[in-house]
Amino acid sequence: MSEKQTTIAEEVSISGIGLHTGSEVNLRFLPAPANTGYVFRRVDMEGKPEFEALVDYVVDTSRGTTLEYKGARVTTIEHVLAALVGLNIDNVIVEMDQEEAPILDGSSFYYVHILQKVGLKLYEEERNYFDLKEVISYTDEKRNTEMTIIPDDTRRISTMINYNTAVLGTQNAELNNYDDFAKEIAPCRTFVFLHELEYLLDNNLIKGGDLSNAIVFVNKQVSDAELERLATLFNKPTVEVMQKGILNNLELKFDNEAARHKLLDVIGDLALVGMPIKGRVIASRPGHESNVAFAKKIRSHIKRHNDGPPKINLNAEPLYDINDIKRLLPHRNPFLLIDKIMEVTSDSVIGVKNVSGNEDFFVGHFPEEPVMPGVLQVEAMAQTGGILVLSQLDDPDSYSTYFLKMDNVRLRKKVVPGDTIVFDLRLLSPIRRGLCHMGGKAWVGDKVVMEAELLAQIVKNK
Repeated sequence: MSEKQTTIAEEVSISGIGLHTGSEVNLRFLPAPANTGYVFRRVDMEGKPEFEALVDYVVDTSRGTTLEYKGARVTTIEHVLAALVGLNIDNVIVEMDQEEAPILDGSSFYYVHILQKVGLKLYEEERNYFDLKEVISYTDEKRNTEMTIIPDDTRRISTMINYNTAVLGTQNAELNNYDDFAKEIAPCRTFVFLHELEYLLDNNLIKGGDLSNAIVFVNKQVSDAELERLATLFNKPTVEVMQKGILNNLELKFDNEAARHKLLDVIGDLALVGMPIKGRVIASRPGHESNVAFAKKIRSHIKRHNDGPPKINLNAEPLYDINDIKRLLPHRNPFLLIDKIMEVTSDSVIGVKNVSGNEDFFVGHFPEEPVMPGVLQVEAMAQTGGILVLSQLDDPDSYSTYFLKMDNVRLRKKVVPGDTIVFDLRLLSPIRRGLCHMGGKAWVGDKVVMEAELLAQIVKNK
């Protein structure tokens, strides 16, 4: 049975304090057209920059999930995204007038509440799930973390945590039906151990914390003097340790609330994959760093196996314009063959070439019926790949990329004046000893016009 895409029926706002910045922030959800996905917009910055909620833009996971695109940053956005995913909302613009989302009570409860209040609007367009056909796994041996998604006709998530303490040992949580998210998962609050809280306070890292937005687990003896200090810091008459080993700032809503909140975080972070996936997610000892690494692995898998062209807005501001490209590549007209770069991640790049009838090569290459030479299409793809490599170096001006080998080159369709070619490349293996092996496709509209595998070497300039 097909499912229709959704947005919210009308805009809705909420305000609060950022946990780490302590700044008052106004956040507004706005309806968005079908196929928009989740977009963040910083209305306090010049030009009101906006960008998609994608794992490609994650820059920090130390105290929540932080995205940044061309200087526009949003932080602690996992609870916002979890609310949208949990309510099956596909398309929304999230406006913020500060960089950090409100922490509220440390859960997704209040986000869910205001979104449910305005309700949903259905579109005629169908929701596009990625058709997962194989198991994808991620392991972090240092943290003893394992995350797996298994093909399934439904969406299910289970989490397990184990902090090896008397107060918080092994807990499990699961969500087998997203209709239960609002009641069973959204109210579950973030948590912290007392020793972590003391460190954050001493280093002025939770300016917006007030003991009402986190469960504080106590796994050590606490002196009366320390409890008095905490009461003073958080403007409470008294602070005590309850029998369950938590501070008396709040009561647990579920015995396994900690595991349920970790499940909430997994949902929010995996929203950054960029499209919904049916499957069973099993997460053992997850955290934001592992969630994001897992999301990157899933997104990379989707890019490799998705049969359609890259989902980019060709009218959007590019990540690199022609002047940025000239600073990275030594090529110049008539051999600079790409016009803009739309996306760059650690293992992929999307570049664009607008084919004009004024190109020099059309003068002598089938001038009565102009066709872009296939070898120049490959060169344009190679230049796009060069951006992928050089953009990740601290001093790209000191290096050049030289292509050593081309394999499996296939020219599928003619490219003619007026066409816009989109080059979509990704690493086929990690960069080792200065060698970069990548593969990709060139698209005009929804048709593949060329594909190839390329091997390049990164060489330091003399």
